[in-house]
Amino acid sequence: MTSALAPPKALVLDLDGTLVDTVGDFTIALNAMLAALDRRPVTRAQVTLWVGKGTQHLIDAALGLAAASVADPKAQALRQQAWAHYQKAYLAVNGQHSALYPGVREGLAQLAQMNLPLACLTNKPLAFATPLMRQMDLARHFRHVFGGDSFARKKPDPLPLLKTCEALQCASAQVWMIGDSSNDAQAARAAGCPVLLTTYGYNHGQPVQAAGADALLDSLAELPALVAAAAARPLPAPPSPRC
Repeated sequence: MTSALAPPKALVLDLDGTLVDTVGDFTIALNAMLAALDRRPVTRAQVTLWVGKGTQHLIDAALGLAAASVADPKAQALRQQAWAHYQKAYLAVNGQHSALYPGVREGLAQLAQMNLPLACLTNKPLAFATPLMRQMDLARHFRHVFGGDSFARKKPDPLPLLKTCEALQCASAQVWMIGDSSNDAQAARAAGCPVLLTTYGYNHGQPVQAAGADALLDSLAELPALVAAAAARPLPAPPSPRC
């Protein structure tokens, strides 16, 4: 499938499940929130299935509010309470129980040598994403970092990716989206971006092979070689003029 990829002028990378394994932080923060609300704790395995759709989805899933209407005043009051507890707990542990995936540091170092503009686009709130990227020494590699609250809508809506392409000053077809889940694939397809997915991320417990990616990455260290291979392929010959 990679043989059809045009060379990118920029790359957009997801954060959770693509660059950093953050389930440990999520689990501890959610359980601190649940303890404050006198609720039963959740397991790491449960949290792994919920990652990728934003913080509110994590909170709703932990509270059993996924199906609750936003118009339900009791549910909304509980959400507000929960958010206050979760925000405090997450900021206290942010990055302490997370780790870079193998190959991330090597892949980003090689991409830096290729002078390819990078942006990070995550559904994590920007106030959580920015300090995590600084702590993991990732921020220096990225021209832009956008969170789940940077735009009016989150992935899988294409809007955040389209806005990120605008910030990179590239047409969406010239930007590869690198993620770990069907959320990233859906956003990329709707925005008109090629999409590559990691095989080690979360993807809501579903096989990532079924998400419809243009290519799969077992490690981010494989990405520079794919970029170089795409750049080395000859461009299609223009059609012959008619006599």
